Amino acid sequence: MSTTTTTTTHAFKTEQQQTFAAKFETKDLVTFDENAVYGDWRDEFHKNGCVVIKNVISPERAQYYCDKQIQWLKNFDLGFDEKDPSTWTADKLPVSFKGGMYFAYGSTHEKMAWEARTEPTVVEIFEKLWDTKELITSFDGMNISMPNRKDITWSPWPHCDQNPRRKGMQAVQGLLNYAPNGPKDGGLMLMKGSAKLFDEFFSQKRDSADHEDAPPPELEFMDLFLFSKKDVAWFESRGCELVKVNMEPGDFVLWDSRTMHYACFPEGDQIRHVQYICMTPRKFAEPEALEAKKYCFENYMGTTHWPHCNVRVTKEKPMRDGEICPKYRTEPFEKPVVTEKMLQLAGVKPY
Repeated sequence: MSTTTTTTTHAFKTEQQQTFAAKFETKDLVTFDENAVYGDWRDEFHKNGCVVIKNVISPERAQYYCDKQIQWLKNFDLGFDEKDPSTWTADKLPVSFKGGMYFAYGSTHEKMAWEARTEPTVVEIFEKLWDTKELITSFDGMNISMPNRKDITWSPWPHCDQNPRRKGMQAVQGLLNYAPNGPKDGGLMLMKGSAKLFDEFFSQKRDSADHEDAPPPELEFMDLFLFSKKDVAWFESRGCELVKVNMEPGDFVLWDSRTMHYACFPEGDQIRHVQYICMTPRKFAEPEALEAKKYCFENYMGTTHWPHCNVRVTKEKPMRDGEICPKYRTEPFEKPVVTEKMLQLAGVKPY
């Protein structure tokens, strides 16, 4: 999804950017038996590289998170009103990426974000997937997308969040869905089956598509590859299917980071509410990565989707009309209640 604003110009000014543990594994970090039958959602996940898991949290709990996200937007006192679509514009909202992805303003460490990451049923999904209870989490963002906005335009931006130099399944992304998410409500597009063709596709030299979101050549460590229309056709010709993932409040979707995907913009009346969550085994992380995560945790900084490597320590300042957003902040509005489980998932405390 490519977005541009017509009423205000947004960008990010990054200072003192550094990436820790930007290593590349050329072999699988974990091996799965392709003939294994689990008798649960893992069968579909390993077949397609993605799966929707129903009713991970209750509808009431999902509504709680919707309400918290709306209140977060209101905390900026920019005039946003969830009941008045005329206020669903860039000047009434904090600065976002792609029209609704929030990573700045200390948002990745808001109490609600940590509450979602530490939901027992969410943690259990990753424990079952990786067959370990010793996990660490990304400090990822959230998505609050207003439908039918007139001040932005978008187009598909199919990509994967795994550098072609990495081999095998090394990270699995997820999102916890809070609001009804049907065919017109925007959301996640996934190319089912594309993860299994990752190595074959990248056995030849491939160039990331010419796109406004493509990383510059000097950032080759980035775990982002953008696919062209020709690339999409390559996967489809081999039996892969691009599907829109529809979900109900409380559902959770998992996808292998080798899977082609992108977010599409909501066209109906429903606001999109999700929290991005990714967890991997702590044993994947080197001391350098854990130190960087500790620094991010203590300073309310976010990370990439990757929990155990490519930990990018940045000071991102949201820009509004060429100036640092007047609402810029470096701490959450509502700080999380620190628990032992949180410290373990953050990588700060060993198991």
